[in-house]
Amino acid sequence: MLILGIESSCDETAAAIVADGRTVRANVIASQHELHEEYGGVVPEIASRAHAERILPVIDRALAEADTSLDAIDAIAIGHRPGLIGSLLVGVAGAKALAWALGTPLIGVDHLHAHLYAPFLASRGVPDRDAATLYPALGLVVSGGHTAIYRVESPLGITRLGATIDDAIGEAFDKVGAILGLGHPGGPIIDRLSFEGDDHAHDFPVSTLDRDSLDFSFSGVKTSVLYAVRGKPQRRGAGGRAGAFERDHTDLSEQEKADVAASFQRAAVAAITIKLGRALDRWGADPSLPAPRSLIVGGGVSANSRLRHELAHLALDRRIELLLPPMDLCLDN
Repeated sequence: MLILGIESSCDETAAAIVADGRTVRANVIASQHELHEEYGGVVPEIASRAHAERILPVIDRALAEADTSLDAIDAIAIGHRPGLIGSLLVGVAGAKALAWALGTPLIGVDHLHAHLYAPFLASRGVPDRDAATLYPALGLVVSGGHTAIYRVESPLGITRLGATIDDAIGEAFDKVGAILGLGHPGGPIIDRLSFEGDDHAHDFPVSTLDRDSLDFSFSGVKTSVLYAVRGKPQRRGAGGRAGAFERDHTDLSEQEKADVAASFQRAAVAAITIKLGRALDRWGADPSLPAPRSLIVGGGVSANSRLRHELAHLALDRRIELLLPPMDLCLDN
């Protein structure tokens, strides 16, 4: 069976051809980073217009790379939630039109469910592991819009255990990148820069919230980075403008920027691993639940080198199998 998958939930227009639910024969992504860079983040109206311009060329290219045609497609899958409403509408409208014209089934896919299935996909042959043997699992989605922990019983049997109460981790990475003047998106740049920095140069806070909470908060560490880079807000004279800072990122050396990036990344990743440990402890303390067999991770931030390293240590320590998507399947595919 061949499925055409279409994704347009945020700022990446993507299409893929997947055989038998496991083998990715083509995976084409049109990113919009250059359109949003000057704004320091995704502008919904610009994203929607770009999706409308790119969706058909992306689908055509995916079909060409898979060496197939629309006539051979057995079903169309479309990411229909959650996401930017304008971006989602472009993808859903295009998928509905194609499904109607071809007379093929149309399948709505939850964007977060897709991230948690990504580790079971393969670009080069079918994975040698049966997904069913790895459930139940603890699931983690870390991306620009989402940071959440799940109990995963099956690809569709997913229960949320905790989520961010403010920024998603990917959003925090991008905002810290903007504070440091690194460009957009900031996450991959911070990851690269961190290799050159001292991750204990700054003692940024690791948010744990309540003792038993499985939720996340990244607004505090983001604010701490802001003050470390720019100093405290100042009032300049009697009529001075409130909110002016002592300095900005141009006053920092390249080494100082690397130290901030590394210290922030350490704190952000620590918040993730602490909450995963709590979730595993709580799960293990409930005798009515079968023990988790794996830790499944998906989302754009799952490409972060430090997070992948720390998750591997956590999985080894807890004697649980870790499933990470390959780097080319960490994005909004």
